[in-house]
Amino acid sequence: MRRSITTAVLYTVLGTILLGIGYPYVVTGIAQLLFRNKANGQLIIRAGKLVGSGILGQGFTGPAYFHSRPSAAGTGYDASSSSGSNYGPTNKKLVSRVAGDVATAQTDQPGAAVPIDLVTASASGLDPDITPAAANFQVARIANLRHLSEDAVRQIVARHTLNRQLGILGEPRVNVLQLNLDLDRSAPLANR
Repeated sequence: MRRSITTAVLYTVLGTILLGIGYPYVVTGIAQLLFRNKANGQLIIRAGKLVGSGILGQGFTGPAYFHSRPSAAGTGYDASSSSGSNYGPTNKKLVSRVAGDVATAQTDQPGAAVPIDLVTASASGLDPDITPAAANFQVARIANLRHLSEDAVRQIVARHTLNRQLGILGEPRVNVLQLNLDLDRSAPLANR
């Protein structure tokens, strides 16, 4: 009996050291060596200042910026509270919020159909991307406020449009943070 207990304790300690300490360190080391940017959250730094992450959405509310998807994560874009609203399609709060968001978005293009991703939150509430249709829906507003031609803004959107991975996985998408950073480089706002 004593020998069985000793063996069990030794295997537990050995298993804890190998799988609880050694394995995580090895995997973290490999990730840092081979995929440093991805392993560290794809952080974006401009002029020595952290401005965000390429894989976490953030809110842009200024009219001269492309807007992200709405977020239901915590108080909005809260990475510590990632989640959707879990409201069903017939929930009155969701229907009311979406109707309000559609009305607000249609000030950009009165009477035009609003791309669904501009008025519905993703499951995580932290989606960094919008569809090319959602980006192009906002072009007229951005061009007007930045004093650019719509074609110039569409070219910026096109530069940041990523196609399906391997030609079949996912959907075309535009990273909103990268798009807005490029917009600030191309046509900075005078009063910021």
